[in-house]
Amino acid sequence: MNPVEPCTSLEQVRSHIDRLDRQIVSLLAERGGYVNQAAKFKKSTDDVKAPQRVEQVIAKVRALSDELGANPAVAEQVYRAMISGFIDAELREHAALANEAGAR
Repeated sequence: MNPVEPCTSLEQVRSHIDRLDRQIVSLLAERGGYVNQAAKFKKSTDDVKAPQRVEQVIAKVRALSDELGANPAVAEQVYRAMISGFIDAELREHAALANEAGAR
């Protein structure tokens, strides 16, 4: 578990949150790159949506939340929103790849 530094002002709190937001967005960009790559390996939109995989990820994230001291309900809510956004992006990538393959 990552220790949270005690803060003596709202400015300090915001500074730490800003630092974390930068790290989170960087990780989202990295995750998005892998999501785009995954589209190449999936044969159908059902493969992209993969509800069983979504539930596996949610279960893993809830367990990690317990392990790392995060709120499991918040982590689940964030991940469901994130996964939904990535699925939308992957569906677009999958369609673009299918169109590209059909144009050959």
